[in-house]
Amino acid sequence: MFSYYGSKSKVVDLYPSPKFGKIIEPFAGSARYSLKYFDRDILLVDKYQVIVDVWHYLQQASEADILKLPKMRKGDDIRKYGLSEAETLLLSFLSTGGTSTPGWTVSEFGEYEHGNQNVYKRIAKQLFKIRQWKIICADYQSMENVESTWFIDPPYQVGGASYKFNKIDYSFLAEWCKSRNGQVIVCENTKADWLPFYAMKRIQGTNNTNTTEAIWSNFPHNFQAVQSSMFEPRHLTSREPDLKLRA
Repeated sequence: MFSYYGSKSKVVDLYPSPKFGKIIEPFAGSARYSLKYFDRDILLVDKYQVIVDVWHYLQQASEADILKLPKMRKGDDIRKYGLSEAETLLLSFLSTGGTSTPGWTVSEFGEYEHGNQNVYKRIAKQLFKIRQWKIICADYQSMENVESTWFIDPPYQVGGASYKFNKIDYSFLAEWCKSRNGQVIVCENTKADWLPFYAMKRIQGTNNTNTTEAIWSNFPHNFQAVQSSMFEPRHLTSREPDLKLRA
């Protein structure tokens, strides 16, 4: 519903569908997986209070609240629009695009006349999806280990430094992921080595950088079959020959 660094908007359709009625996202961000399967029992958890505040605002906002938000112009300081703190936080992510922290000056990406005339309409039409979700600010380690589909999208081992809470003990996180009850889907890229990840798709990220999204799961998935058919090793690095075989 809002732009966020590391959003899974380009690859969300590649992930396995949930096998359980409850979905938990311990590193929620913009929660694209939960939005795809919004009719499940959803629990979003994020350690960053700003993200939780944005979600809570959207959860209680009406369509009219969203549609009356100002038409942003390049160079505007959104803090001068005279909005509530929650509205300003929402615009701070819409105004810049692909950021992990609030941005106060409207960039070309966020400008209304730069193709964003329908952003508010798109958000307004999705509000019904999130009304019943549970959204909390907490550390992933504090979560109860209930049987669910766990969609785990942490700051990446390589490339996650821009997040406010980017200090991750990946050895601990690996064991934590493997210990979850139910279905576990972990997001990363092929530069990571803390779980045996499988390459999914090469995408163009922020600042025109290319990365190859990867997955680990405790259930079989399509990307295992692709790699097995190519007689490739189970764990991939970012070696260019391996990636080209998959292009």
